[in-house]
Amino acid sequence: MYQNATAAARGAETAPENVPALSHQRRWWILLVISLSMLMGVLDGTIVNIALPSAQHDLGFSDADRQWVVTAYALAFGSLLLLGGRVADLVGQKVTFLVGLAGFAAASMVGGVANGFAMLVIARAVQGLFAALLAPSALSVLMTTFTDPRERAKAFTVAGSVAGAGGAIGLILGGVLTQYLDWRWTMYVNVVFAGVAFVGGAALLHRTPRDTTSKLDVPGTLLASIGLFCLVYGFSNAETHGWGSPATWGMLAAGAVLVTLFAWWQGRAAYPLLPLRVLLDRNRGASFAALFVTGAGMFGVFLFLTYYLQQSLGYSALNTGFAFLPLIVASSSASAVANNVLVARIGPKPVVPLGMAIAAAGLIWMTTLDLNSGYVTQVLPQLILVGIGLGTVIAPAMSLATSGVEATDAGVAAAAVNTLQQVGGSIGIALLSTMASDAATGYLSGRDPKDPGVLAQAGLEGYSTAYWWSAAVFVTGLVITALLYRRGVPQQDENAAPVVHM
Repeated sequence: MYQNATAAARGAETAPENVPALSHQRRWWILLVISLSMLMGVLDGTIVNIALPSAQHDLGFSDADRQWVVTAYALAFGSLLLLGGRVADLVGQKVTFLVGLAGFAAASMVGGVANGFAMLVIARAVQGLFAALLAPSALSVLMTTFTDPRERAKAFTVAGSVAGAGGAIGLILGGVLTQYLDWRWTMYVNVVFAGVAFVGGAALLHRTPRDTTSKLDVPGTLLASIGLFCLVYGFSNAETHGWGSPATWGMLAAGAVLVTLFAWWQGRAAYPLLPLRVLLDRNRGASFAALFVTGAGMFGVFLFLTYYLQQSLGYSALNTGFAFLPLIVASSSASAVANNVLVARIGPKPVVPLGMAIAAAGLIWMTTLDLNSGYVTQVLPQLILVGIGLGTVIAPAMSLATSGVEATDAGVAAAAVNTLQQVGGSIGIALLSTMASDAATGYLSGRDPKDPGVLAQAGLEGYSTAYWWSAAVFVTGLVITALLYRRGVPQQDENAAPVVHM
């Protein structure tokens, strides 16, 4: 579900000659440790969504607040990921990897024992912070451990497969833990994964020298992080304060100004956090836009569909996890066809916009769901259609977003992919939650809010509105990608460093 592209830090391209030679067996043990850390990161995205209705009931937070349990993680992760890649360069891969694991585990434990909404959201934000350290250092370790091209390709294939399976595993594991233990175990389980990976990493990894040739872009980090937070917070405020409130439009305006200043500063900084040359190629720019759009459109859909299945149709947490599996299968299958067959033959210009159109069609179809919808005939077809659309967009966009970049920019390009997806998801959840809340409130106007039937129908109105807005987001993506992508099959650089997308 959450197909996040994580980064190999820029120093990883030159570090192999400084890293002690590793035995064949040791290298593959390291791959196991890194794959386990990746699995934990991907699991965390889907496992929490399935558990969220139970957590909301237990802790008693409002529908307006629930978005922050997802958004806090995505926003912290996305806005700090570029910084995490630079820290891995400056401090060293092993130290950053182990600190990321330990911090993620500690934050997960705090989230598991949370006694209120604020404690849970803070824990989720801290999880995102340490995930932003963990993800780029993990990929950097793979880059420096597997220096032979054939072995590296195998290693990245294994890591990518583990990451790809993580979404489906998270759906089922989230359902099992929530239904048979408690939603808090969806947090505690991270401690187990992180503990095993920490012991393995401490025993197997070598210390790598710091990169003393570059410095941290502090102004760029502050402008990007604060600007993105202001944008997401502004959209979220609209749900409780209204669009006319200074707390809403003031934060949105501040965010827009800060992000603009960030773009201006990146063209002038000596050691930019995100070199503009990475974004300015047409195919890469279109791919970044596509990934931002899919993040904005799909994160909210998963959130609302989870609530629809559990609260409107009465599904258990476990059945909800299984209900999403066809979407994962459809997305994975469409990804393989789109990237390996369609784009390779006709290029991305017709393929990615087609995926946007398919996803939009599936979302519009979802607006017909009601309190009596049957899964096989009225939920499953829409899930499969949206999955096909997402797969047709995401795989080609991720591939082209990191294609053709200079070796020194490979890490930052992959980090930018993940950042745009996560930030797009944060903004999408905030915007869709606001629209859904307004629709539900409007439906309740003049009706009895204590009537269970009225409340259930109000929820449907909110979900339906969210699907319509999400479809509009994908239509916007269709127009942008159709205009930006170049015609023809893109030329691939066979010597480019592989990048794992998770």
